[in-house]
Amino acid sequence: MKKIIYRIFLTANILFAGSLLLSYLAVEINPDKFAFPALFGLAYPYLLLANLIFVIIWALFLRPEAFLSALVIAIGITHFSNYLKLVRPSGDKTGTFKVMSYNLRLFNYFENEPGVNSEQKITELLKNEQAEIICLQEVYFLGDPVQKEKVFNKSLGGKYFIHLKYLGSGKNKFYGIITLSKFPIIARGDIVHPSSSSLSIFTDILIGQDTFRIFNNHLQSFRLHRMERSFIRELTVATDDRQAFDEIRTIPGRLRSGFILRAGQAKAVKAEINRSSYPVIVLGDFNDTPVSYSYRKIRKGLLDSFVSSGYGAGFTYKGKYPPNRIDYILYDNALECRQFNILKIKYSDHYPIIAYFRKKN
Repeated sequence: MKKIIYRIFLTANILFAGSLLLSYLAVEINPDKFAFPALFGLAYPYLLLANLIFVIIWALFLRPEAFLSALVIAIGITHFSNYLKLVRPSGDKTGTFKVMSYNLRLFNYFENEPGVNSEQKITELLKNEQAEIICLQEVYFLGDPVQKEKVFNKSLGGKYFIHLKYLGSGKNKFYGIITLSKFPIIARGDIVHPSSSSLSIFTDILIGQDTFRIFNNHLQSFRLHRMERSFIRELTVATDDRQAFDEIRTIPGRLRSGFILRAGQAKAVKAEINRSSYPVIVLGDFNDTPVSYSYRKIRKGLLDSFVSSGYGAGFTYKGKYPPNRIDYILYDNALECRQFNILKIKYSDHYPIIAYFRKKN
């Protein structure tokens, strides 16, 4: 019996170790060529946890098998700091300006739960935080967007210059992305993502005598539709078994499509970043983890504010899927990040993230 348990446990260990190894390939392989590793990259923090558990259990029994997962973890140790920071930085914010990014989930207008509309609460949060630069994704306006833009700005104190890009989603309904700045905006541009409702904009902002280009992004989601209510609820809500099965059967295709579309969008964003003659700050909801092709593509040559100045676990999403890190504030080395915070506020399925920057020298 002991031998059977040992073999089962060892086999499970080998499978989890192999899966963790496979996740490391997600940052190198374009999902358009081969999407399979991207699925494992999505699960990296949980594969890492599973392998840590195997190491501990084997070590408790003084078994050499502990080196199996330990070696695999060591191979990808550089990914660890993208999720967890164990040392708190100094946090000196003297002479900094404050940048905030937040996915609003359409102010919860389309959630089934009554009374969850979060527009007023989010507006109060933004007003209280008083960030110099605010980048919002999944903004939802009812009515004339130009008029709503003015009302929204007034509710924040009326001190912001605004760059708004939106798509009409029906009569007097508008979905979009918005960058607000207390510094003057001197130019605006956008990046078209074909065959997608995803939006990216770039905004040139004058801070003192220097111009910075701010990239605000909401990249392709997986669009799992009904599955966002979880597997269990999907099975109980569906009108029949066939309907439930059809919904579940489409998940792999939707995941693959999401990885491929995001990879293409990441390339387009990176190309625009490379064309910028100004230092950049690139932020928003990437809908992908640090162990992904999209993140690695966009981050190349930039710094990650959580990695440089964050503390604790970096998870920014806590919705109906397992928590993960998918929201970022990346920056040019012409800046230094003095502090990074995640506000554990549940007005959306994302947490607001904040970074404090100051110009070097």
